[in-house]
Amino acid sequence: MFVRFHLDGEAPPGTLVVEDDGDGRVAFAEAVREIGSPARIAIGQRAWAETAIELLALVPDAELSEGSSLVNELRRVKSEAELGLMAQACRIARETMDAVAPGIVPGVSMVDLVEAVEHELRARGSRAPSFPTHIFTWGERRLDSDGPGAHEGLHEGEVVLFDFGAVHEGYCSDFGRTIPCGGQPAEYEYVQHVLLEAQEAGRAAARPGALARDVNAACRAPIEAAGLGDGFRHRMGHGIGLDVHERPFLSVEDETPLEAGMTFTDEPSILLDGRFGVRVEDVIVVTPEGGRPL
Repeated sequence: MFVRFHLDGEAPPGTLVVEDDGDGRVAFAEAVREIGSPARIAIGQRAWAETAIELLALVPDAELSEGSSLVNELRRVKSEAELGLMAQACRIARETMDAVAPGIVPGVSMVDLVEAVEHELRARGSRAPSFPTHIFTWGERRLDSDGPGAHEGLHEGEVVLFDFGAVHEGYCSDFGRTIPCGGQPAEYEYVQHVLLEAQEAGRAAARPGALARDVNAACRAPIEAAGLGDGFRHRMGHGIGLDVHERPFLSVEDETPLEAGMTFTDEPSILLDGRFGVRVEDVIVVTPEGGRPL
């Protein structure tokens, strides 16, 4: 069906096509026999359990191993062409935020804002969001597009946190901003200033040879120094590319040395219970001068 509907009947060379009246299990067995009797077969983390079961039935003596880590190491360092595609995915996200921001007014719901974001992403060429769009508040009321309060109207003075991304020619972006609805809560500007200091510190530390955990620590340092460490509840960021979340992670446990051309999110947040939250997120590429924003 895919060949007929999406490829105009022309299958790529070497593709084994199963017709509607064909036997998929037999076709799969034929394809496996073409590669002989391997001693070990690497499969992706997202492979169907059914696939693994069928493989073991056909080559019962083969050892199955996890292959996603091998592929991840090949994908970590991006080419200039890849960086160009990712930069376009980032531009789509930023332009989407610019288009949606005027709609952050009293009465709008988180679901309304999700619909607006995903419409603007599509209108700008994103085939789909790079992950489920997440929009929420953090304060006296917790409105969350993924949970309770998703359809409740926003109040004046509440702060809205955005987390979404675009996909451009298969490459992902991941983007975050914080926008108050009308007036700002007390101390909002100070906390936002600390947040941006943290993002800049993480960006500057993202150089070849630096350990992922140390870059994460550099990002956390300004927030800890301001006495707001309890509000930063996650890692600095994650690898990104053909998947929105890729290894390695800029987190406390990851000791991977960074290489030039690796791409990461730089996404500190400060969530103050009962008051408000702030977050910012951009994609950076590792360079000898530090992370370059895409």
